[in-house]
Amino acid sequence: MTQPPYPQQPTGPQYPQQPPYGQPYPPPQPPKRKTPVWPWVLIGAMVLLCGGCFGIAGLASNSADEDKSTATFTSAAPGAEPAAVAPKPAAPEVASAGATVRDGKFEFRVSGVDAPVKSVGSNPYLKETAQGEFVQVHLVVTNIGDRAQTYFGSNQHLIDSQGRRFDNDTSAEINVNDEIITEINPGNSVDVIVVFDVPAGSVPATLELHDSAFSGGAKVAIG
Repeated sequence: MTQPPYPQQPTGPQYPQQPPYGQPYPPPQPPKRKTPVWPWVLIGAMVLLCGGCFGIAGLASNSADEDKSTATFTSAAPGAEPAAVAPKPAAPEVASAGATVRDGKFEFRVSGVDAPVKSVGSNPYLKETAQGEFVQVHLVVTNIGDRAQTYFGSNQHLIDSQGRRFDNDTSAEINVNDEIITEINPGNSVDVIVVFDVPAGSVPATLELHDSAFSGGAKVAIG
């Protein structure tokens, strides 16, 4: 029995099949372009490089922060002695009774202390009655500066044996002084009385004297 011949494989250049008569050939298709690999390789290399740069910058920043933190808590070089702390100003010492003390442009001397009384003043309209009792202290105030200075009785204070600090009573002082605010010229002196309303039975111990409301003050014993 005769075998049918196998189909022959075409050889030579292949041409597109001719379309039916009267129909145009299809337009040729452009060959597909392959995306080159090297741009992706370049981008990957740049990412790795930038990541390394940021890592180094972060390490440097952390190192700088650690240095700053260390510097903040370092008060002195190793082995150096710590800086000395300035001592607080000491409270004014108390001068003995009868001593002359100075504060600012004024010099003060206690010339006497009256026995406690319940009220002061002879004028019924100005007379003042104490809540406790009035202590009256006589002062000689001298201006030791080179220009006029005003004395205010309200700047003076009394401290009793219990450490309690009393302000003066301005209303009571009007009854025992010609003026409670006195301008004193350089070298001049005035006699004034400061009056304090204290609890009955209090023991006056110290007088705190000031040439102004903001001065350090000077203390003298009166007990």
